Amino acid sequence: MQCGRYRVVCRLSALLTALSFTAAMAGPIESAVQKAPPSASPADPSSVLTAEQASYAFGVTFGEQLRRSGASEGIVMGALTRGITDAFAGKKLDLADQQQLTQYVRHVRDAEGARNKAIAGDYLATNATAKGIKTTPSGLQYRIVVPGKAKAASPRPDDQVTVQYTGKLLDGSEFDSSYTHGGPSTFQANHTLKGWQEALGMMKPGSKWELFIPPDLGYGANPPPGIPPGSLLVYDVELVGIQPASRVERAPEPEDHHDE
Repeated sequence: MQCGRYRVVCRLSALLTALSFTAAMAGPIESAVQKAPPSASPADPSSVLTAEQASYAFGVTFGEQLRRSGASEGIVMGALTRGITDAFAGKKLDLADQQQLTQYVRHVRDAEGARNKAIAGDYLATNATAKGIKTTPSGLQYRIVVPGKAKAASPRPDDQVTVQYTGKLLDGSEFDSSYTHGGPSTFQANHTLKGWQEALGMMKPGSKWELFIPPDLGYGANPPPGIPPGSLLVYDVELVGIQPASRVERAPEPEDHHDE
């Protein structure tokens, strides 16, 4: 099965393969532990999962992957359980079934993306009247929390920028943060989401902005794992510094946090 636009199905298939491999290796791993030489430190019994606990963990992992893929809505648990049981018995999907599953996932994702895009539009319409919110012609909304150095130049598209940021969905769940990556992130100003590019072009060094990025200026219908399609993205961004392109002998490759 080819990945690309339908990478969701590929991720699900890869997960099932990984789970099958892990399950297949459970016996050998257990045997290896039992046959370990006397000098080896025995595992803490309290840290070893029981078969029931491991089975539950596999289920949570698979369910979480389905949820993140956007394919969990409409899942019939009885049919899902039968499918897993049949797979354990050796049944496999033929090419036609795989293609139908791909079409189903695309349909579910498209429907979810349309709903999320409508929710984003409603939110932005209301948010536009909130105190301190400014809306650009593209639809980007922002609030200036700290203005920064008013007389300093804003980043140009080919400048390197260093930022601290936190990205959240409308429900408040965090999907990315430079603080969890060990420190500020540095990348070329035009190697990021459209909403980021527009905001960075207006920000000043030392400024802190809150961004409300519409789906069309964010990840749209093809987001990375953990972000539903059509999502409005909310970022807290601090522009720590700018390195003008004229001073950059060779621009480093940008990080993947915003342009997946």
